[in-house]
Amino acid sequence: MIAERPLSALELARASYRAIALYAPDRTPCEIDLSDNTNLWGPPPAAAAVVRDAQASLLTRYPSLYAPVLKETIATYAGVSPDEIVTGCGSDDVLDSAIRAFSEPGQRVAYSDPSFPMVPIFARMNGLDPVAVPLRRDLDIDAERLLEADARIIYVCSPNNPTGTLASPRAIARVLEDAPGIVILDEAYAEFAGTGYVGSAAGHGRVLVVRTMSKAFGLAGLRIGYGCGAPELVAEVEKSRGPYKISAAAEAAAVAALREDTEWVGTHLDEALHVRAEFARSLAEIGLAPIPSRANFVLVPVPDAVAVAARMRARGVAVRPFPGLTGLGDALRITIGPRPMMQRCLDLLREALACA
Repeated sequence: MIAERPLSALELARASYRAIALYAPDRTPCEIDLSDNTNLWGPPPAAAAVVRDAQASLLTRYPSLYAPVLKETIATYAGVSPDEIVTGCGSDDVLDSAIRAFSEPGQRVAYSDPSFPMVPIFARMNGLDPVAVPLRRDLDIDAERLLEADARIIYVCSPNNPTGTLASPRAIARVLEDAPGIVILDEAYAEFAGTGYVGSAAGHGRVLVVRTMSKAFGLAGLRIGYGCGAPELVAEVEKSRGPYKISAAAEAAAVAALREDTEWVGTHLDEALHVRAEFARSLAEIGLAPIPSRANFVLVPVPDAVAVAARMRARGVAVRPFPGLTGLGDALRITIGPRPMMQRCLDLLREALACA
């Protein structure tokens, strides 16, 4: 009797993983990096001081199981109760944990297209079927088609990445009212929009509002995310998230930023909004049509975005190309930073387009 050939590692892997590609945007070091929507004014001073002066115990001992001090501090910042908060290693950890907590393999995750590209990846990682629903022509979410997907999870990003647009209150209300399962509202850029649902999330019962300290708070390297919702909902997400997900140093730095540096953050938020408006006007002056943004970036349609971005990167400025976006075509997503960075970006963009 001939022994059967042992299965390869690829054959043993979950079938749903075979179609997953690594999330791998170009992160080659660049003189000015406007590609990942982080805070280019730097970290809050109090948080930086905590990291700089970290005691050995922050490194040698395990962190707290579920970051209770951070929960309490975030709750104060958000104006909610600590039992309405769940934290994670970045907001994508909270998203992944929530999808896993409230779905079974084979169910659906409905999301707008284009939107945060990790959502269909998280769906497949958890054995779910991702259902892309194109944005409406006005770039609002299509509430009716999201509901028609009969999905266990409906994901809405507002302000949306990469368009920078807000979902309308009417469309969000429609989704919240009739969703058959859980609704995740991703508000990673809400501080730049000055609006959001974090304060009312718990009252909706089946809604998780997800935010991050990677953007407005400038702590992307420390990976601090959180979700807000009804206590019984966030408790299930926390089970899925597991213990020890936030390092002690990251928790201490985030707490310091929230307690001591919200005024610093607000000052730089205001500057980002002013620079965003100036940069959008400058783009229009050179014949481009940026999409009106409520985030800390601008999406601007251009021909052959990949080639234009490559020319700019070769000259020292990185922007994020999005080829073939649904309903939009090719576009560049450009993070807003201090004025000298944006002037350099504008100059190189003009040159790169001239070479097309």
